[in-house]
Amino acid sequence: MLRTQRNAWIHSVFTILVVLVALWLHLPRRDWAVLLLTIAMVWTAEVINTALEAVVDLASPQQHPLAKVGKDVGAAAVLIAALTSVMVGLLILGPPLWEKIAPFLFR
Repeated sequence: MLRTQRNAWIHSVFTILVVLVALWLHLPRRDWAVLLLTIAMVWTAEVINTALEAVVDLASPQQHPLAKVGKDVGAAAVLIAALTSVMVGLLILGPPLWEKIAPFLFR
């Protein structure tokens, strides 16, 4: 999937960044659990969308309105998961990150 899906690379970069920031912030286990579930949700949506696109391409090599709907709905699921993960990330990482960087910003 990483070889063929550009968005998987984007998810990879953000997954690594979130994990590194969470490690740096020494988050409690509950926050880690929520972050890991959120990361898994995005990756699951991406994997299902990739599989859906492959099956639609196989079943309908020519362009078809229903094939387009299927692909668009799969992509929308990934978008919803990704946007939700941003909100979860801001809620969990935002306050402790702000505490760490605020002293450097307001000297």
